[in-house]
Amino acid sequence: MSENQSLMLQEAGQSAEVVATLLEKEEPVFAEIARLFSSSRPNVVTTAARGSSDHAATFFKYLFEITCGVPVASVGPSIASVYGATLHLKGGVHFTVSQSGASPDIVALQDAAKKGGATTIAVVNVTDSPLAKQADIVLGLNAGAEKSVAATKSFIASVAALSGVTAAIGGASDLQAALGNLPEALSATAGIDTAAAEEVLFNATSLYTGGRGPAFAIALEAALKAKETSGLHAEAFSLAELMHGPMRLVQPGFPIVAFAPDDAAFANNRQALERLQKLGATTVGFSAQPLSGVNLRVPTTGNGLIDPLVSLLVYYRLIESVTRRKGFDPDKPANLLKVTETV
Repeated sequence: MSENQSLMLQEAGQSAEVVATLLEKEEPVFAEIARLFSSSRPNVVTTAARGSSDHAATFFKYLFEITCGVPVASVGPSIASVYGATLHLKGGVHFTVSQSGASPDIVALQDAAKKGGATTIAVVNVTDSPLAKQADIVLGLNAGAEKSVAATKSFIASVAALSGVTAAIGGASDLQAALGNLPEALSATAGIDTAAAEEVLFNATSLYTGGRGPAFAIALEAALKAKETSGLHAEAFSLAELMHGPMRLVQPGFPIVAFAPDDAAFANNRQALERLQKLGATTVGFSAQPLSGVNLRVPTTGNGLIDPLVSLLVYYRLIESVTRRKGFDPDKPANLLKVTETV
């Protein structure tokens, strides 16, 4: 690693190795969770998380509902930590996603979920954290220390871990195969030329990010990273929702970063981007398939539901470069700390 590289860039570059290690070491935990679902057959799954971890939970929501057909509902941590509500989750399964496992609000909600009758699963990087110690099952991220404030490898690991859960429960061989291909696909992103996209983002004052299904979760994460690293105002929308009220703000040159994997939504996403381009939008599309506009072609895992995670690694490198070009330190964003403990 070059000494001139930011920690954010270095840690993002470790993602392929982290995912490979996670998928191998946590296989017994995936099997344990699959047995739990087989025996309890919950009608609903609940999640709790903050920040990037909540975007990982959103990815899980879409992937799990598509693959397993069971609704996934996010519960706000303040329901327990501030409002002291009682949860009724008898026979349910509750996932808490966290890098640090230290924030009091998510620990409080996990406790409330357990008292309400749910089996609790902590998807966490720090496996001796308060969250992990209180959970019924711990699914470790195996990401190692992450020093940059902007989470990269821990986010990718969170999504990979939850995707492993989904594949194990759903018995989806195609999903399992895609996860097996994920480390190689992540590694293959090295050297992708993002110069044209960098120009678009460097000159922007505001932008939209978009996607559908699991890719919408990646759009949420991309918008957050634009704000927290480069100070660039960004809003994330489903590409379907973007075609409603938000389209009012689209003027000539308005940037739209889109994650459009080769899945069931690809044709609709392509049509939406073409319509936005006719309004004058400058689109930056991440896909394994060709798109008009600035097109970043990314490697594929063989499954469009997992591919947005590959696109995200390319985006992390892109926004890190934009951030440094703007004169900011991507590892030390203004006003932010690595671990934010909320109540």
